[in-house]
Amino acid sequence: MEITGTINHGVREKHVAVFAFPFASHPSLLLTLARKLASAAPNVVFSFFNTETSNKALFSDQLVYENILPYNVWDGIPKDYVFQGKPVEEINLFLAEAEEEFRRVLKVAEVDIGLKVSCLVVDAFLWFSGDVADEMNIPWVAFWTAGASSLSAHFYTDLIREKTAELKGSVRPEDEIADLIPGLSKVRLGDLPSGVVFGNIESPFSTMLHKMGRALPRATAVPLNSFQDLDPDLTKSLSSKLKNFLNIGPFNLMSKQTQSLKSDDEFSCISWLENKKPRSIAYISFGTTFKPPPHEILELAEALEETKTPFLWSISKDSEKHFPQGFLERISANGTGKVVPWAPQVQVLEHFAIGVFVTHGGWSSVLESIGVGVPMICRPLVGDQQINTWMIESVWEIGVRIEGGTFTKHGTRCALEQVLSGDGLSERLKEKIETLKNLAHKAAEPNGSSNQNFKTLVDVVTGATL
Repeated sequence: MEITGTINHGVREKHVAVFAFPFASHPSLLLTLARKLASAAPNVVFSFFNTETSNKALFSDQLVYENILPYNVWDGIPKDYVFQGKPVEEINLFLAEAEEEFRRVLKVAEVDIGLKVSCLVVDAFLWFSGDVADEMNIPWVAFWTAGASSLSAHFYTDLIREKTAELKGSVRPEDEIADLIPGLSKVRLGDLPSGVVFGNIESPFSTMLHKMGRALPRATAVPLNSFQDLDPDLTKSLSSKLKNFLNIGPFNLMSKQTQSLKSDDEFSCISWLENKKPRSIAYISFGTTFKPPPHEILELAEALEETKTPFLWSISKDSEKHFPQGFLERISANGTGKVVPWAPQVQVLEHFAIGVFVTHGGWSSVLESIGVGVPMICRPLVGDQQINTWMIESVWEIGVRIEGGTFTKHGTRCALEQVLSGDGLSERLKEKIETLKNLAHKAAEPNGSSNQNFKTLVDVVTGATL
């Protein structure tokens, strides 16, 4: 068992265990929450349970936290296992062993630290941890890393399935728009997360989310990375069903630490933006986990070139082979575009030159865009990105979905014109997102709603309210 920190900060009074879901951005967001809690409660020791690979990425030599100790749980991958290329194969292997593994290592940590665990703070995906907390007779804090709309879809899954049963026979049921979720007047069925109505609803991942939705009313608190004024009606609905439903975000505004230790010196994104016209640049990034298929990368590149839209595109090196022939040479020669394997996203979005964010609609990216007032063009890929895109286009009206849901030259051209043209729609998008930006910043102020909610959460975690 590798431990990369030592507790020497005051007297250890309590021991809080933190269970991570070790995929995509989930562990880093949970660690951000753990760091905030550890800072607010310096005499509490936090044991952070995660896979070895994920822990190594989070707890580097430069990032050691005095009262947070990482513990490794098995990822569920047998020795000499050969991956078969099935969807979410790695996740399914982890889920098959997760409960037993977390229980096992929890006992190790209690002996190691010398304190019984007094509270569980977990990624809400790990619904079984509610049973663990019940058995230990301690508070269960289930953290939702995304927004109220996606959480509502999983919380109200049984109700949604009941309401949509009669729509299954229609020609294109995914295009049906209906009143399905309390607090959300309408939503397109096809924008609900996969596994709620469509997709493999019996898969381990879908089953996990369904069980999570049913288990959440037992939680002592359900914090989420959002702010109250973004979804007031959804917040009101969920608050009536869940104890201590607490909007404690956006994390990108609440946490002052830099987003990465990585420097922009190597790729010079910010200096490249310096001499560009205000609000003229399209910033393009689809996160680090998924990406559009090769033919869509080609269509997007061709649309950017044909429309002469200046852009900064963060994309992995191995995806560059899908660009049109000579694309990189031409954009470099005429200065219209820059392609990098990594960009300091928050600093890029904050730059005056950025006029639109072309994104997958992942929740952290959505909050970062709202936080700086940059409208979005969305091409959702997986998970909550579909319903996030519905909210962006149809509820908050701060961006547009790419026509047909996939990149084509025509659809991309239309979307770029809509957002960057400066006409009526473009101005409305900017006005709407500017309003949300101000509300987000207000929530993150010392006396704002998110900070007040965080204080409530600290009381729950430390036992001050019990």
